[in-house]
Amino acid sequence: MQREQYVCIVCGFNMVGYFVGKCPFCGASKEKFITSEECSARFTVKGFSVNKKITRLNSVPPLGLEHSAYRVETNNKIYLIDCPSSFDNTLKPMDFIIFTHHHFLGASNQYREHFSSEVRIHKLDSSHKICHAFTFDGTFEENFILDGIEAFHIDGHTPGFTFYIFEETLFICDYVFLKGGKMLYNPFGPAKETRDGGRKLKSIIRNRKIDLVCGYNYVEDFTNWKKKFNNLCP
Repeated sequence: MQREQYVCIVCGFNMVGYFVGKCPFCGASKEKFITSEECSARFTVKGFSVNKKITRLNSVPPLGLEHSAYRVETNNKIYLIDCPSSFDNTLKPMDFIIFTHHHFLGASNQYREHFSSEVRIHKLDSSHKICHAFTFDGTFEENFILDGIEAFHIDGHTPGFTFYIFEETLFICDYVFLKGGKMLYNPFGPAKETRDGGRKLKSIIRNRKIDLVCGYNYVEDFTNWKKKFNNLCP
């Protein structure tokens, strides 16, 4: 049964089953909320090819703190890594939605219901209060490999932050920001733990063959990205 749902146009957070005075994610006032139906009418989700198996998904026009989700087409299943904030039923059906962390849940509940997708997130992030209205079909605590997608939990920005590698592509979401030609750790989280997670990331990717990095608002050649990351995490 469909529940009422609202979207904050400042940050893109979806409020499932309730209407509150302030956005629980960014604190914007209720005047900045629209219904999910209006959101779908105003914001479509467009795909931009990264390579033959990966597509970058963005709301058009940009919605709030616009972030990219990524569709990964493995040999067996179709995955979304993170989820668009706007629900668009014209997207290619996905079998799984897997999250880097709980900040970009988007309209995952609607995609799950419409496409019968399975939604997974790290257990530590699933317990956050902003997740309570969302359904997760599974939580994980250990690193895993699923249809060639490798998951690595590094903590830091959020307790359950998990990055992914598929073939030669790294999916790092917003663990680091690119700004003015430099790289910065995401400041919205515990600084020490985020730096520690950066060192874990560096250790894991040190001897990996990686060509591309997919971030929350960019796709960059790994060689260029790595130079900035090495300056950030020497």
